[in-house]
Amino acid sequence: MNYVIFTVKVIKNSGQSFFSDGTSLTELTVQLPQVRKNNSKVILQVSIWGKLSYDVAKYYQPDDYIIIEGYISIKNIDTDRVVNSLNKQVEISVFKLYPLFLKS
Repeated sequence: MNYVIFTVKVIKNSGQSFFSDGTSLTELTVQLPQVRKNNSKVILQVSIWGKLSYDVAKYYQPDDYIIIEGYISIKNIDTDRVVNSLNKQVEISVFKLYPLFLKS
């Protein structure tokens, strides 16, 4: 099963885009909070669709902490080189979102 719940920190709000049928999409770049003191950072791409994307685009900014529920998928990053395991990116399609700590 690919259902996940994460607490994440918003790094970048890429804004809202619309498709020809009127469906809205908001994309966020988020980071998982680190418990250990090492230099590795887990950065994820988050996609929010439909009515929830309006609220996300309007209210959530970088440095906000949110709880997301969604489905995880792995997509290939388009490169001209040979595809290997390093050319993959984790993406989460969010269907529920809860504010945890908002900067503003």
